[in-house]
Amino acid sequence: QVQLVESGGGSVQPGGSLRLSCAAYGFSFSIYAMYWYREAPGNEREWVATITRGGISNYTDSVKGRFTISRDNAKNTMYLQMDNLKPEDTAVYYCYAPRSPTLWGQGTQVTVSS
Repeated sequence: QVQLVESGGGSVQPGGSLRLSCAAYGFSFSIYAMYWYREAPGNEREWVATITRGGISNYTDSVKGRFTISRDNAKNTMYLQMDNLKPEDTAVYYCYAPRSPTLWGQGTQVTVSS
């Protein structure tokens, strides 16, 4: 079955860290650039980070220097290491593959609160 499965979300205090994972099933993960998006309550889904199939990364300004995207093509898995988390990072985080048809994971909740 073609799917993306996120994991690793949770609740942390400001300044804490989480590592999200996105496991890919049923398609050729290694040939695609992969993306992380997030959606906070009342907001539109926004782009967070991208990693090309060659490992080049790019980030939205608000997470630069705090988040690190990576991938392990042998494991068909993408990661998002999130450090120095802030309350404004609270959202459901989704991974996305620009296939045809496009493919989204189910999302994983990240809550940053004291």
